[in-house]
Amino acid sequence: MIISILNQKGGVGKTTLAINLARYFTKNGKKTLLVDSDSQGSTMDWHEKSDAELLNVICLCKNTIKKDIKQFIDHYKWIFIDGIPQISTVTASTISCSDIVLIPVQPSPYDIWASSEIVELIKTRQEINNGMPKAAFIISMKRVNTNLGKDIRESVSQYGFPVFVNSTSHRVIYPESAKEGLTVLDMKYAKEASLEIEAIAKELEEFCYGIN
Repeated sequence: MIISILNQKGGVGKTTLAINLARYFTKNGKKTLLVDSDSQGSTMDWHEKSDAELLNVICLCKNTIKKDIKQFIDHYKWIFIDGIPQISTVTASTISCSDIVLIPVQPSPYDIWASSEIVELIKTRQEINNGMPKAAFIISMKRVNTNLGKDIRESVSQYGFPVFVNSTSHRVIYPESAKEGLTVLDMKYAKEASLEIEAIAKELEEFCYGIN
């Protein structure tokens, strides 16, 4: 199963989701690969900081990602692709090799507006590929005890993709764990964040149901 986490807008939590979700499935005994498709290499920097102890991570940041990733499909049950923060031929190639695209958006109208291009790119691919890849929004870094998440759910529904029930909150433990080369699943005092990732991962498994 190839899961791409994409949004052309930077700072929406793509890398945080990709790393933590990949770590969840790895910790639960699933053979998992994390792909950094951004030449800036934030995921690879984190991997180096972790001393390559927590995840299998590779960099595929060329237009050939659709072809390059084929060699790994038979060896991993879950492949997560951390997407680049722009619309490009790499983005299009990533979408075309994905089973599912997750689109993280912060509770901000700017994030909603910025999502239109990636949505159109996904829908164009779906039209020529029997509705694949499946796609869904994830609310990212929402403020705890606010109604902004609910407002965003209603707003992004206009694009025609489902919105995950579960989301991440704005918690300092996420960047703190990354700084240490860890994930929230490896931090002693990150229970709330760990539960968020676990809930998203389980919802993702349900969303994947029926895809070969």
